[in-house]
Amino acid sequence: MSPHRTHYLPKHPGENTLTQKQEQPKPRLMFPKKAQGESEGATRSPPRDSHISQNEIPPLISERKFPSFHERSTKLMKAAVVTANEEVQYQEIEEPQVSKGTVKIKVRYSGICGSDIPRVLNNGVHFYPIVLGHEFSGDVVEVGEGVTKVKVGDRVSGAPLLPCMKCDDCQQGNFSLCKHYSFIGSRQQGSNADYVVVPEQNAVPFDKSVSYEQGAMFEPATVAIHGVFQNDYHGGEYVAILGGGTVGMFTMQWTKIFGSRKVVVFDISDERLDLAKRLGADEVINTKEEGYMEKAMAITGGKGYGFVFETAGQVPTMHMAFELAANKAHVCFIGTPHENLTFTPKQWENMNRKEFKLTGSWMSYSAPYPGREWDLTAHYFATGQLKFDPGFIYKKIPMSQTQEAFQLFKTPGLVQGKILLSNEEE
Repeated sequence: MSPHRTHYLPKHPGENTLTQKQEQPKPRLMFPKKAQGESEGATRSPPRDSHISQNEIPPLISERKFPSFHERSTKLMKAAVVTANEEVQYQEIEEPQVSKGTVKIKVRYSGICGSDIPRVLNNGVHFYPIVLGHEFSGDVVEVGEGVTKVKVGDRVSGAPLLPCMKCDDCQQGNFSLCKHYSFIGSRQQGSNADYVVVPEQNAVPFDKSVSYEQGAMFEPATVAIHGVFQNDYHGGEYVAILGGGTVGMFTMQWTKIFGSRKVVVFDISDERLDLAKRLGADEVINTKEEGYMEKAMAITGGKGYGFVFETAGQVPTMHMAFELAANKAHVCFIGTPHENLTFTPKQWENMNRKEFKLTGSWMSYSAPYPGREWDLTAHYFATGQLKFDPGFIYKKIPMSQTQEAFQLFKTPGLVQGKILLSNEEE
């Protein structure tokens, strides 16, 4: 997580997407049970990974053989199961089994993403019960027939997206835009468990010099670099990072790695700004302080910032992005707002007068799947150029206490950083 996103992509005219429930088979999900209180045909706002409602998922997902929990196993494992709104139970469920082309991972750490919070606390799951978790690390303990990319004993992270590989977007390498996808940790069993089974291509090996805690940070790190790639990034420019969360910290580091004149991080927390300085930010600005905009513009000699990355998904920072942008700048929205977003004519006119380019960024994948985002994260973590700091982590909490972990998010501003659910014996 990271300030990740609730988003909808419209269906295009002529797109072969079924909309009537009776026209398609029910998706093969871990627990094919509707949420409590859901009426037939009812829809709910999907979480960040969702572009379509459950009733609109095409047959491609239901035909997928990974991993079928209808094919019952005799083995049991422990998992944090979301059984109802605001209710997570640590219980025994059937252990997933490998099949051809898949690998079983013993989960060490599983991060709570910002998108998981409304799933648990605001009835935002696709169905109950469900095992969440899509930011994870662990060890390969078993491989299916034909697997060559990884072997038993490898230390891996996991790419959670399961694109169809057949649609036009997938064929063009735009896997993040696939409308026929599944997703580990929202549409099928995720990593908040002893084990998770993933397709071979979704297992991303990393060097043993990289900690399991870092391994659980691969997904937010790849979200950050994907945003950088979306904007034809080049060195020699002033860079503004709006939001000092996990994705913001990684975005700052990527822009430093790939060259910049000066990178400035903006946030309202002095603690997060101190972390940004430790990780390499050239300047930090607390936006609660009087005169912060004048200070920010003075750093650039009044010209503004050639690259602006909004990572917080907050209305004030999205307005701020338009004001900070230089002439001909690149402005990227990585964060997605959860409130109505409006601009005054004067605010919007910044884009016209400055002729800057506004770009969205969604997830973290490219061809060949899962993409250079994941390869580069593994490489730069291993070289130490992509830094990891204990300040990234707010708490490490045993998987058995997942219910208590989610309750912490009910106190605004309490959780500063990532909560990692642990299967480690601390």
